[in-house]
Amino acid sequence: MKVGGGVVYGGPRGTALPTLLLGHGRARLRCYSSSPTPDHITFIKDVAATQPPQHLCHLLRMLKTKGESILSPGAKQGLIPLAIPLSKNSSGTVTALLRWPTAPPGMEMPVVEVRKHGVWLLAKNVDQFINRLLVEEDANKSPEMKNELFQAPADDGEKFYRKGDYAKSQISNLDVYLLRKVGLFPDILERKVMRHFEEGDHVSAMVTGEFYTKKEHFPGFARPFVFNAEVLLRVGRNLEAKDAARGALKSPWWTLGCKYQEVAEIAQWEDEQIEYFKEKVTEEGKREDLKKGKAPAQVALDEAAFLLDLSSVEGTWDDSVDRIAECYKEAGLPDVARFVLYRD
Repeated sequence: MKVGGGVVYGGPRGTALPTLLLGHGRARLRCYSSSPTPDHITFIKDVAATQPPQHLCHLLRMLKTKGESILSPGAKQGLIPLAIPLSKNSSGTVTALLRWPTAPPGMEMPVVEVRKHGVWLLAKNVDQFINRLLVEEDANKSPEMKNELFQAPADDGEKFYRKGDYAKSQISNLDVYLLRKVGLFPDILERKVMRHFEEGDHVSAMVTGEFYTKKEHFPGFARPFVFNAEVLLRVGRNLEAKDAARGALKSPWWTLGCKYQEVAEIAQWEDEQIEYFKEKVTEEGKREDLKKGKAPAQVALDEAAFLLDLSSVEGTWDDSVDRIAECYKEAGLPDVARFVLYRD
C-alpha cells in the first residue's frame, strides 16, 4: 500500500531548499582541545552546521559526573547518521543530540537515546534534560548524591532546578512533578497510561494516550502514535489501533521507539510498505515522481527519508550512509551531507 507524506522535521521529506555545492570526500574535523566540551561545540558548529545548545557544556559535565563516558561527537559508526554522540553509560547506552536534516528555524536539537533501530526521545532540548536530571537526583536522596550536579549550571541558576524545590512542592509523585514543573517526556506519559490501566481506569488511559499524540508535543516523532495504537489495541478497539499504527508509519520509522515489524503487525501490513519504499528509491521510481511534477530537490529529500526508514528496519545505517549523504547534496543541503558522512 502506498503511503505518502511525512514530517518536515525528520523527514527529510521536507521542502526543497536552494541548491549549493559540496566538495568530494569525507569531512574531517580538527580537534582544538583535549577537553570533551569544546570538541562537541566545534563539531556542532563546523560539521553539523547548526547552533550548539547554550548549555551543552553543563550537560556534558553532568553526564561525566554521573559516571558516563564522554564520547567523541564523530564516533558515529553503527549509529543513525543524524545522531551527535554525547556519552555512553555502563550498560553501553549512548545519549546523543539529534540533528534534524530539515528542521524549521529555531527548533532546538532533541536529546535522544540511540538504539539499533533508531532513537528514543529523552527530552525536547538540553535545558529540559538538565532539569530532569537535577530533579531526579534530588528526589533520589541517596547518601552518595552528587552535589556536583547542582554546581554545573550554577551560573544560570534562574533557568534551572534548585535543590530542595521538589520537597518544597509537596508533590509526592516524581512523575507528576516532572510533568507539571519540567515538561512532557515520552516515558513518563507512557508510565502514566500504564498506571491508569493498573487502576482499572481505561477511560483515563485512552485520554492520556490521545493527549500524547498531540502534534505540538513531540513534533516529528512517531512514538506517541505507536503507543496510542497499543493502548487502543489493549481496550479492544482494533480498527482504531490499526489506523493509528498506519498513521505512525507515515512519520520516520527510526522514531517509532521499537522495531518496525511490531508496528506493521498492528497496522496489519506485511512487507508491502517496505517494498513500496524500495521501489521509490529506484531510478524508475524517482523518474515517476519527476514526471508527476515533483521538484528534483524534493525527490532527493524523499529518497534520503526512504533510505533512513529502510535502514532502520535492520539497523544497517552504515550500508546506506554514502547514498543518503548524496541525496542531501542533490537536495541542496551540503552541510547536512557533510555531517552525515563524517566519521572519526
